[in-house]
Amino acid sequence: MMAVTGYCTLIEIWRGNFAEAAVLAEDTMERAEEVGGSRTIALTVRAAVHTYAVREPQARADAAAALAIAHECESPRLAEWPTMSLGLLEVSLGRYAEALTALQPMLDVFDDLPGAEIMTATFIPDAVEAMVALGRHTEAEPLIEVLEHDGRRLDRSWMLAVGARCRSMWLAARGDVVAAMRIAEHAMVVHARLPMPFERARTQLLLGQLQRRQRQKDASSNTFREALRAFDAMGAALWVDRTRAELARAKVARRRDVVGLTPSEQRVAELAASGMTNRDVAAALFISPKTVEANLARIYRKLGIKSRAELGRVIGDL
Repeated sequence: MMAVTGYCTLIEIWRGNFAEAAVLAEDTMERAEEVGGSRTIALTVRAAVHTYAVREPQARADAAAALAIAHECESPRLAEWPTMSLGLLEVSLGRYAEALTALQPMLDVFDDLPGAEIMTATFIPDAVEAMVALGRHTEAEPLIEVLEHDGRRLDRSWMLAVGARCRSMWLAARGDVVAAMRIAEHAMVVHARLPMPFERARTQLLLGQLQRRQRQKDASSNTFREALRAFDAMGAALWVDRTRAELARAKVARRRDVVGLTPSEQRVAELAASGMTNRDVAAALFISPKTVEANLARIYRKLGIKSRAELGRVIGDL
C-alpha cells in the first residue's frame, strides 16, 4: 500500500492536482513509518510534491533525506527521482547553472538509460531548458533527439510534447524563431492528448514568449493568460509570478525603434531598460547572458551612453 500511494502521488502531480498529491504523499509517509526502514519512496514523492508547488525549503529537505538513504544503501536507482526533483526546482527558480549541477548524476548515466520513459527521463526537458539558457546548445541536442526518436517510435504523448517544446527552445536560441513557433504550436496539439496541465502550461509560457518576440502582442497576451489560469489553478505560485511578469511585458505598448539599433539590439535594449537583469533578458530572448552583455556594449556605444539608467531614459523618451 505504501508503494501504491507513492505511485498515486506521482499520478496526481502529473494531473496537476497538487493538493491531492500532498495528501497522498503524507499518507505514503505514514505507511512508511508503519512499515519501518522504507522511508525513501515516501520522502521522494513528498519532495516531488514540494518541488512542483515550489516549496523550496521542504523540497530540499525531503530530497536530501532521500538521497542520504540512497547513498547509504549504495542504490543509484533510489537517488534518481530526488535528483530529478532538485533539477526541476532549480529550473523553476531560474537557477540554470545550479540545475545542471544538480542533474549531473543523471546526465552521467544518460547513455545507459532505457530510453526516454517518464519514470527515468523526467529530467531531460529540465536539463535541456537549462543548457539552452546557458548557451550549451550542442550538449542539449542529443537529449532532444532521444525524446523525439522514442516519442515517434513508441507514440508516447509526453515524449512528443516535451520533445517538441525542447526543440522549439533550441531553435529559438539559434535564431530560427519562425520554426520555433511552428514546433511550439505542434507541441500544443500533442498536449491535447496529454492530461498533464503543468507541462502544457510550461509549453504555453514558451509559445507566448515566441509570439511576443514576433511582435504578436494580442496572441502572446492570450497565451500567457491561459498559462496563468492553469498555474494558478494548480497552486504553482512561483510559476504564476513568472507568467504574470511575462504577461506584463506583453502588454507594454510597442515603442518606436531607436535609430541605429538592429532589431535584436532593439529587443535587448527594451528589456534591459524595463529593469530586467542580463540573465532575465537572456531567458526571455533565448540567448546566453554573454550575448546580452555583447549587445548592451554595442547599444551603449551606438547611443553614446554608459549606463542602464541612461538607457532607461533613452527608451522612456520614445
